[in-house]
Amino acid sequence: MAKKRILYIAPEIFPYLPESYISNICRFLPQGIQERENEIRTFMPKFGCINERKNQLHEVIRLSGQNIIVDTSDHPLIIKVASLQVVRMQIYFIDSEDYFKRKQLYQSLEGEFFADNDERMIFFAKGVIETVRKLGWTPDIIHCHGWISALVPIFIKTCYKDNPLFQDTRIVFSIYNDGFNDLFADSIGKKMVGTGIDDKFVTHLKTPTYVELMKTAIDYSDAVVLGQEDLNPEVTDYLKTVSKNTFIHPAGDNYVDEYDQFYENLREQTPITF
Repeated sequence: MAKKRILYIAPEIFPYLPESYISNICRFLPQGIQERENEIRTFMPKFGCINERKNQLHEVIRLSGQNIIVDTSDHPLIIKVASLQVVRMQIYFIDSEDYFKRKQLYQSLEGEFFADNDERMIFFAKGVIETVRKLGWTPDIIHCHGWISALVPIFIKTCYKDNPLFQDTRIVFSIYNDGFNDLFADSIGKKMVGTGIDDKFVTHLKTPTYVELMKTAIDYSDAVVLGQEDLNPEVTDYLKTVSKNTFIHPAGDNYVDEYDQFYENLREQTPITF
């Protein structure tokens, strides 16, 4: 198989965040794909609980310095990088003084869903895309994991659809048991329109729930991965109503070859357009 370029967008990666089902997949899948002589880039948020000194993060000055507009306000984008030396794999971190300095991921110590999680999603998605643009790197596949990356597909398929870097890119979205009952801000749809997306593309987001966010990610992805069993039934029921290439995450730890073939098959298909 010819070498593929795959961009991974992760909510968490071990060892930068504690070991979990998702952080292990986002750690070992990119490694395995890279070891099969493919080219990868991997991004995650730089949450405030990540120890920069221990993990040897450093800022990439040539990639930092852009401003990302969210809800009419400019927010400086900071890019940091660290290396998993044993496997020679770099991880890029999207950082922001406004959105990612707090120690908790998505909820306060009292369990309150952060009111700006919608803006954090927008900033993260645009931060990754703009950084890839600055790198001048063309991905064959963008593989998004979990809800924090759920706005990447709609951005790529609308705002960035005419950018030469992404015109032939296929997008994969992995769904996990990471749902919640909290609501995003009612204005999330308006904020998305403010980024340059036509109002007709954000219909689902006018209801600011986890389920509607998943529907949005599904609609604008070329393929969907069912990352776990017992997923939100409203989400899986919706998936059955749309014609979408679907892949079930293989059981056990030996799944890399199956993903490699899945990516190869997907690359041969025509990407969806809007």
